[in-house]
Amino acid sequence: MRDPEDAPESTAPLTGDVIRCDACPVLCRIRKGQAGACDRYANQEGKLVRLDPLLVLERGGKAVPFLEPGKPWDGTLVAPFVTGVGATTTYPDYKPAPFIVSSKVDGVDMVTVVTEGIFSYCGLKVKIDTDRFLGPELAAVRVEGEQIGHVTTAEYGSQMLSLGGVRHLTGGTKKEGNVTCEAMLKLSNKEAVEVTIDGGSAVLLQAGAAPVVDGEREERMRVGCGSATIGIFAQQWHGHCDEVIVVDDHITGVLTEHQAGRFLDMRPAGIRVRGRKSTPGRYFKVAQPGPGWGGTDITEPLSIIEKIDPKTAWPGMRLLMVSTTGEDAEWFVLDQDLKPQKAEMPKPVRAVVERIAENCEPALCSVLFMGGAGGSLRAGVTQNPVRLTRSVKDLITRVTCGGAPVYVWPGGGITVMVDVLTMPDKSFGYVPTPALVLPIEFTLPLAQYAAIGGHMKNVVSVQQVLENTRWRSG
Repeated sequence: MRDPEDAPESTAPLTGDVIRCDACPVLCRIRKGQAGACDRYANQEGKLVRLDPLLVLERGGKAVPFLEPGKPWDGTLVAPFVTGVGATTTYPDYKPAPFIVSSKVDGVDMVTVVTEGIFSYCGLKVKIDTDRFLGPELAAVRVEGEQIGHVTTAEYGSQMLSLGGVRHLTGGTKKEGNVTCEAMLKLSNKEAVEVTIDGGSAVLLQAGAAPVVDGEREERMRVGCGSATIGIFAQQWHGHCDEVIVVDDHITGVLTEHQAGRFLDMRPAGIRVRGRKSTPGRYFKVAQPGPGWGGTDITEPLSIIEKIDPKTAWPGMRLLMVSTTGEDAEWFVLDQDLKPQKAEMPKPVRAVVERIAENCEPALCSVLFMGGAGGSLRAGVTQNPVRLTRSVKDLITRVTCGGAPVYVWPGGGITVMVDVLTMPDKSFGYVPTPALVLPIEFTLPLAQYAAIGGHMKNVVSVQQVLENTRWRSG
């Protein structure tokens, strides 16, 4: 990623061989045959050009709203959808969007406003499917020693990171902003980035790929918490186990105390685990978070047993201890002194442990881009920007990114969130301010577009775009 101060010919006077790029605030001066600092715009024979061609979707699917429902695509470009990928920007914002494309859908005249938005106000939400402790909440997430985000609240079976945001992009040091922008760009374009977490682990992240934690590739997302695991498999353990303890950092389950065990009329086993009892058979904080069993710091499962009641337990009692992914499991039988002794796990019990693993989904990283599109780029759509916002909130205008569906957050503005895996490859770019560049499209009926004060003089047909623009199909 190049620095804005390294922009080509940044101090050269404007001559016939040097042109100024106005696609972002950097305002590179570009010599003939060279590209700007973002590597997206170049000087070709004295003309400013976008290096990547416009992307036009021609495949069927939810991302292409203009294809006839139920009609298979036969390979012909019958209903192309012009995306923002390669479209160029509206900077300095008062200009109409580069493409305002008309089409007809089921007899209704439609318009799609296409642009590449420059997003300083943006970030990534990264979901990491793992039980392992990656770092404490609010811990700094770093690349090259620079903080690019933080650990946020863990969700069900996943650890969550919040990366980027305007304060890291522009509110810190110059290096922090550049490193943050580069890491976000790579993750958004489905490339791998290794981060380190203060007080935690090093994690290799890539959208759609398994996370690698401290050099070990994660395989499974847990089937549920310890209590949920008990509820799912209680009946399958019944008759083969006298007690089952499912070790979990959040909620450790104990079968005979759990409501599931009581429904099965299981005999109390008299084993008390450490931690804080929540409700029958459900315990919090049996250990500290860590890379061990069930996302705890333990490697010896018997260490979470606080006591075994001699009035309730009995010699020969069968005990299974297992993690929420089935990766860790041990079988014990109580001896005459009521001490658990490791023994060979019976086949029916092993089958249920393997079923836990079978029910665990593959561990993946998910990367969601989130940014505010409620600012100046709306001026490229309409002369009265608030009407676009209202149209989006009223579900009249459909927002897509590179043709992919987005979630629009409630509340003020147009805050969009999109799964980068649903977008075309290499959809994202950057400008060295630093900020990310996101393709974005607004689709609505032509009459409604006129009603919100759209740039009607700039509306062109799909056919005109295809005839007069360098484009590629996707």
